[in-house]
Amino acid sequence: MRQRRPEAASGRRIEPLATLPLFHKLAGRKVVLVGGSEGALWKAELLAATGAEVAVFAREGAELFAALAAAPPAGTVVVHARGWEAEDLAGAALAIGDIEDADEIEAFVAAARRAGAPVNIVDKPDFCDFSFGTLVNRSPLIVAISTDGAAPVFGQAIRTRIETLLPATLKAWAQAAKDWRPAVQARELPFALRRAFWELFTARAMSESGRLPEEADRAELFASLERIEAAPGRGRVSLVGAGPGDAELLTLKAIRALQSADIILYDDLVSPGVLELARREAKRMMVGKTGYGPSVKQSDINALIVSLAGQGKHVVRLKGGDPGIFGRAGEEIEACRVAGLPVTIVPGISAAQGAAATLGVSLTHRDHARRLQFVTGHARSGELPEDLDWRAMADPAATTVIYMARATLAGFRDRALAAGLDPATPAVAIQSATRPDEQHLRATIATLPERIAELPRGGPVLVLVGHALGQAQAAASDEAQLRRA
Repeated sequence: MRQRRPEAASGRRIEPLATLPLFHKLAGRKVVLVGGSEGALWKAELLAATGAEVAVFAREGAELFAALAAAPPAGTVVVHARGWEAEDLAGAALAIGDIEDADEIEAFVAAARRAGAPVNIVDKPDFCDFSFGTLVNRSPLIVAISTDGAAPVFGQAIRTRIETLLPATLKAWAQAAKDWRPAVQARELPFALRRAFWELFTARAMSESGRLPEEADRAELFASLERIEAAPGRGRVSLVGAGPGDAELLTLKAIRALQSADIILYDDLVSPGVLELARREAKRMMVGKTGYGPSVKQSDINALIVSLAGQGKHVVRLKGGDPGIFGRAGEEIEACRVAGLPVTIVPGISAAQGAAATLGVSLTHRDHARRLQFVTGHARSGELPEDLDWRAMADPAATTVIYMARATLAGFRDRALAAGLDPATPAVAIQSATRPDEQHLRATIATLPERIAELPRGGPVLVLVGHALGQAQAAASDEAQLRRA
């Protein structure tokens, strides 16, 4: 087996963006708005809510703005019952036009750009330097959603969904963060300690978001910060299950760990969709192992984890599936404990669970299985393990899941049949479970090893054996008959 060194990931951290979302500070700044429609009125109210000094120019419909000008939500609204002129744009932070005439649009855009003001023409994306997103308002917590003008109604539907997920009390937690920040900054802490405080704050806000923050929360959080300050330079390690590949199968706790990581050490089996959910600033390093291919030595991984966490970093060791199922987590946990580093384990959906879900079967169907057993298809040597309990492998009332079995399945079959396993026992090989390129190969345990080469090279292969899989075989047979009919 060729040795592989840990390597910094060189891939991009983000997919292409149609636009760059930015949040403008407009309090006390001039914004020019041209138009006299109901849409322009809403834009004026929205802009005034930021504290902007909104100058409205409306040849017609100026009366629509009277009530808003008299009592704006913040800032000021001054209405000019006339058309705009180029000099009106001097000093503007933004320029917005609700304009239909093509010549006037071009003139307004040109004048705004000469004045150095980013410009937006309502419902005319080709003339816009920026766009207005659909807002979820828990100010100072604000969520903006954009479809780049393609489908505003779709954006509104997403906003509605987010509104139902974010309690109204998050507004108070966001305000508490704003109020408490000066006290954190006054301590002049290094970045790692400041981040640790805000991670504690976030964990409390998200877990107790149904209530308002209290002074007791502030006291407890700052007491925790003092304890962290008393042990400087001590990092931590999170062993996180990335699941079998589908990013939607990640747990919320796994996502929180990825969002708080300083460094992510990940395997080849971790999908790009999972990494997309990680903190953008986190450094990423590939420490992968490939079956019978180049692999990073486990001792090197252990040393790297300890070294990085010893520098005060939050190291996330991201493993495909569940870290506790054939993920060598035990060796990494022991290395951290010897070094005195705290370790958190975040379980993940195992490949077996993901495969069973896509097959539509219960691995412990009460009519067919009394036991579920996970076994590895190869030992440290890469050969079939010699110490498997073959009587257990032959148990007709068990469902057996064999990890890393592509190269050793024939030997497994021969030993299990010799121990009494029924040759007609259903067996399924699943490659890349839960991923878009997932493939299934259904057979019996007697015939599957000779057919497993039908699966393309590359991609993890899992083998499930047991009478509980008869449902999957029957369903596949019915589907095939329907296709032939």
